[in-house]
Amino acid sequence: MCNLYKLRRSAAEVASIFSAKVETPFNAAEEVLPGYPGMVIRTGDNSRVLQSMVWGFPLRLKTMKPGSKPKPVNNVRDLGKGMWVGLARKPQWRCLIPLTEFAEAEGPKGSKTRTWFSVKDQPVAAWAGLWRESAEWGAVYSGVMTDANEAILPVHDRMPVLLMPQDQDRWLHGDFDDLITLQARQFPPDLVQMHRTDELWVRRRSDAGNVPS
Repeated sequence: MCNLYKLRRSAAEVASIFSAKVETPFNAAEEVLPGYPGMVIRTGDNSRVLQSMVWGFPLRLKTMKPGSKPKPVNNVRDLGKGMWVGLARKPQWRCLIPLTEFAEAEGPKGSKTRTWFSVKDQPVAAWAGLWRESAEWGAVYSGVMTDANEAILPVHDRMPVLLMPQDQDRWLHGDFDDLITLQARQFPPDLVQMHRTDELWVRRRSDAGNVPS
């Protein structure tokens, strides 16, 4: 599952790339983690809108103590089940998640490192997502996952549903069957670039304020 990605562009640049408008100005961190804000493109009145939302639907487990922070559910596995199907069937709750690269953990337990993936010839790629309004965190979003292609499989068996530019409107405005088709379609492995690093997956808190789980 994807628990870390980056967006190395300003809100103005992202809005221009995706032909979206920014209704309310906002700041966003380059590195995005579950439970923290990220940029999201949703449909508005006759236009696309770029806004800040929290990555992850808030989930309260029965085992949680009263008053504890909800768990952010930041990945969608099955569009036809649970909390997702009702949103997926309604275009107003679909979104695009802009990113420049996403990471997966690789290596032995306790010393896993960050391996990054990006899309060739797409300075900012689009990850298919769903969003909604929540009582806890306001607007929230989650990214849809699928089986990994050959380029990503050596590191992880799942990957984000990456959309080619010509498929973005189909995700936002198509019917439910279109979404199922796009989720099942394998993203071309020759368009994926991998960059292995020696960055620790779980950073010491003295090194970074945000630590991936």
